[in-house]
Amino acid sequence: MLSILKRPPVRRCAASLTLAAVAVLTCSAASAQQVVLRVHHFLPSTSNAQVKLIQPWCDKIAKESGDKLKCQIYPSMQLGGTPPQLIDQVRDGVVDMVWTVPTYAAGRFTKSEVFELPWMASTSKAGSQALWTYVDKNAQDEYKGVRRIFMHLHDGALFHFSKAQPKTMEELRGLKVRAATRINARMLQALGATPVVMPLPQVPEALSKGLVDGAAVPWEGSPAIRLPDFAKYHLDVPAGAPRISNTIFLFAINQAKYDALPADLKRVIDANSGVATSAWAGETGFDNVVETFKKAAKDSGGTFYNLPDAEYQRWVKATDLVDDEWIKEANAKGADGRKLLDEARALVKQHSK
Repeated sequence: MLSILKRPPVRRCAASLTLAAVAVLTCSAASAQQVVLRVHHFLPSTSNAQVKLIQPWCDKIAKESGDKLKCQIYPSMQLGGTPPQLIDQVRDGVVDMVWTVPTYAAGRFTKSEVFELPWMASTSKAGSQALWTYVDKNAQDEYKGVRRIFMHLHDGALFHFSKAQPKTMEELRGLKVRAATRINARMLQALGATPVVMPLPQVPEALSKGLVDGAAVPWEGSPAIRLPDFAKYHLDVPAGAPRISNTIFLFAINQAKYDALPADLKRVIDANSGVATSAWAGETGFDNVVETFKKAAKDSGGTFYNLPDAEYQRWVKATDLVDDEWIKEANAKGADGRKLLDEARALVKQHSK
């Protein structure tokens, strides 16, 4: 009798179960409404790329989706792997999104890397729009399995040296210089330097240990690796001229992840993708920060030297063979290399107006 009296009323128990079920369902529905995108990249969280590009883009899609889309950013390769593996991580669905240099995976993006040839673009904004338009027309097959959000160039690499200030090709000859990609390396070889290919995060250690004498790095990349602490001599081109080399960057989402999104969230992604977003990335993340980062190098005791026009023209002529070599490789893969190079340069000129 006592045990019967201790039992809770059936009606109250049922009501409690109902409330619990509703709470679980409500929680599940709320969770189902928000899609969390895991974004992986190779620079620190304090880098210009995350602060000026990745985070603002993520904030924008969160706002426009009513917080249904949310990024979880993993900088500095926190999810494992190396920078050259990022393109496969997003393609294979190991991560949802990446910001990366696709040509760190050497030899796989031949048509796209035309924009890494020497002397291509004077501004990141113009070069980034040209790159997006060019890939749209000529190289989408190189990005199977991923959906491009935006693409961009940096502000153009210049040389930074730790112990000496070379001013001519003769003084550059034999110096070990960091290159970002294989096309960058060919350019350095053509100028008589010894290229050492490595991702940006490895540059400080290489300079401090004397593994390289200098590095080809854009101004935008200098704060992320505290470059002015390791290199005090900065060698640049004449003001307004296209710089020695460039690197292509990709911000992309796994195609299957995108395909699984509901239509309203796809529209948010699409509204923040494409040539206009690429122009934003180039201008905001790169062109607009050059003077600030140059000043930081100057304030750290940096010495600056701009090539005179006559010496610059010598460097341009010395690297003609780099274009020729790329054309042969593109032709070997079934493309018309000369036509693609001419089109890339015409697109940069068009978007520079």
